Amino acid sequence: MKNILKLFFMMFLINVYVSGCTQLPTEKQSISDMRPSLSFKAQNIEFLEGRVMLDNLDMGQAREYQEGYAMMRILPGPHVLAIYLNGQKIYEEKIYASDGVNQTILIH
Repeated sequence: MKNILKLFFMMFLINVYVSGCTQLPTEKQSISDMRPSLSFKAQNIEFLEGRVMLDNLDMGQAREYQEGYAMMRILPGPHVLAIYLNGQKIYEEKIYASDGVNQTILIH
């Protein structure tokens, strides 16, 4: 009788050990970033040195968001986009940004 109890106890421990070492299937879920984005392209490379202002907020230089390298993520909705070079406004446009839309702004 003691041998049977030892056998059941050993089988129980082995079962717990084996089931604890196996990994259950997992499912990975992720959400895509659907915010609109802007990038810049310039006919004259000097224009990429300009400061980007979005709704009167300084967002950095246009070259930081150059087409093909990086994009500026923004909130959906209407915006006023302006670019200043050496203190002078060289570009201004009212834009509407929609979810999932990537826009390339041509500075000329």
